[in-house]
Amino acid sequence: MRIAMLSYHTCPLATLGGKDTGGMNVYVRELTRQLGRLGAHVDVFTRSQDEHVPHVLHDLGYGNRVVHVPAGPEVPLPKQELIDFIPDFVHGIQEFARTKGLCYDLIHSHYWMSGVAALELKRSWNLPIVHMFHTLGLMKQRVARQPDEADGESRLQGERQIIQQVERIVAATPAELAQLQWLYQADTRKIVIIPPGVDTSHFYPISGDEAKEAIGIPLCERMLLFVGRIEPLKGIDILIQAIALLRQRNIYVCLAVIGGDPDSSPQAQSSEMARLKMLREQAGLTDLVTFLGKRGQDTLPYYYSAAEAVVVPSHYESFGMVALEAMACGTPVVASQVGGLAFLVQDGVTGFTVPVDEPQALADRLALLINDRALRQKLGEQAHAVAQQYAWENIAARVLALYGQVMVSG
Repeated sequence: MRIAMLSYHTCPLATLGGKDTGGMNVYVRELTRQLGRLGAHVDVFTRSQDEHVPHVLHDLGYGNRVVHVPAGPEVPLPKQELIDFIPDFVHGIQEFARTKGLCYDLIHSHYWMSGVAALELKRSWNLPIVHMFHTLGLMKQRVARQPDEADGESRLQGERQIIQQVERIVAATPAELAQLQWLYQADTRKIVIIPPGVDTSHFYPISGDEAKEAIGIPLCERMLLFVGRIEPLKGIDILIQAIALLRQRNIYVCLAVIGGDPDSSPQAQSSEMARLKMLREQAGLTDLVTFLGKRGQDTLPYYYSAAEAVVVPSHYESFGMVALEAMACGTPVVASQVGGLAFLVQDGVTGFTVPVDEPQALADRLALLINDRALRQKLGEQAHAVAQQYAWENIAARVLALYGQVMVSG
């Protein structure tokens, strides 16, 4: 079986924590690796963003390739500018397949722009498409905190076309299926729920003292952790407010924020990073809140294991890969009761869920965890057990079975 995997706007090999790098990168990378282990050959096509990076890399093993397709300037571009270069991306994929003499059995596209490209390839190749949205434009519009967070009509039109024309849609949770049905009137007969997975050979519990030593944190220090993109939808401002409320109760705990580029010049720094730093200063939390910037996947298990809890205060998450990775490391998660997080984080079992945008409720749950070591240990052990159900080898087998079904009925 030969699969053309499309990840147009972001490369699965990119360092996490950047503006457009996150759970989707991890998903595409780990799914491709696991499919390779199961005997499928996958070519991941992504837009080239650096002319100095080889256009074809074999970093995912098992004969699978990441193909960086030149489409527009080979530099990072804002998402709104990327739409214009989708035809170039499609042409580049077609040329790669032609020059290599390749015929694919199925297209698996990720995010709406890849889906638009997949529809063009379907017309020329006559292949079935499996698509995963990862996030939905209408949901982002409903929860947008700033005008530039809400995508325009091009995205909504593209998503509607994808829903109508692809053979199958993979939804991460029942919540996403409901959103597709409710907001887009999608035919639920073509939607299958398969959650993302976690690499349990990489994310597993590490002794707290060993984890803290590995990342240079004093053994006596108590740390909460946020991992993700630095953008308003992630709710980091609510978490900073919760830390301030904890300090008012004489509960002193550090917050480490992984993501973004805090050391860039004021001119190059994102508006959200600047806003969060100002909020930290105004709250007098300079000594308690640290922005660490990007961190590689190899160090994340140490950070997860060193934390008292991992906090995911998002206003919208289709699933919540960070929460799953933390759970696999045996760390309880405190998350907003939204989207996929409400299904993944079992309240009172693997951590706690709290109402979105309520710093007091978040502070209350964090205080409960911080002050009760036995509770942290119990929830952490239960979180680790639940995470085993999401091991990538199980998830990839379900995706591969879906491919087979689509190819037969396609």
